[in-house]
Amino acid sequence: MNQPIQFRKQRELGDIITDTFKFIRQNFKPLFKAIFKITGPVFVILILAIGYYSYLGMDLFSNPFLNDSSEVNIEMFIIAIFVLFSSMVAFYILLYNTVLHFIKSYIENSGVVDYSEVVRGVKNDFAKMLGLIILVAIITFFAFFLCVLPAIYVWVPLSLAPAMLIFARTSVIDSISYSFSLIKDNWWNTFATLFVITLLIYIISLIFQFPLMVYMFIKAMTMSEEGSIANPADLVDWVYVFFNVLSSVFQYLLAVIGVVASAFIYYHLDEKKNATGTYERISNLGS
Repeated sequence: MNQPIQFRKQRELGDIITDTFKFIRQNFKPLFKAIFKITGPVFVILILAIGYYSYLGMDLFSNPFLNDSSEVNIEMFIIAIFVLFSSMVAFYILLYNTVLHFIKSYIENSGVVDYSEVVRGVKNDFAKMLGLIILVAIITFFAFFLCVLPAIYVWVPLSLAPAMLIFARTSVIDSISYSFSLIKDNWWNTFATLFVITLLIYIISLIFQFPLMVYMFIKAMTMSEEGSIANPADLVDWVYVFFNVLSSVFQYLLAVIGVVASAFIYYHLDEKKNATGTYERISNLGS
């Protein structure tokens, strides 16, 4: 049996990355089983919505917003946009809640996850996570509106806000406020860690996009030789739709890496600032 990973301790950047992948590897089956059970229906709707827009791309250059009678179908377009956006937001709320509550149960039960605790936590914190994501989106929007640098600055603490919400049991406002306090004097190290994690996720995502890129390259070369490259819409067909949907499935699931890493970063900073894990271990020695 694998030794449970200790979250409540300080780690260097390399240790955070190593332990992130180690945790996912050791808990791959129960973790993704919980993810698919909880996010499954919403994830299916999201993937179908992505497939629908990939399908629209087949007629993109001939105006996909027109129906067979050449009338603008604004209502269907708005509904489709709403379904795509809503399912994406709901998926990320459920994903963050599931992964973070999975880790919370893992910590509290010394490496043994109680699925019922995860489900109960996801249900109880769904509204709070929704409010947090909306507030984070608003802050990020205004930060980007001001300039790129403020957006990068707020990205670091806001990335830890969901972990703060679940692990510290703070309110939505306090989760954001305490996240800024937590990264104080540790912004650069936290930024470097998040940047490397994000870069790794991007590189891994390219692997899953590779079949799509190869197919598009081969088709473009074939069309060029046949002299039919003048119509870019011909590049998009059902094979493209299939590969695009498949790569999207893996790209959305890769977000798990970032969520797990945020948990390790949160506990690293919390231990560095508050020594919570140290006090807990001392308390356990005396009991």
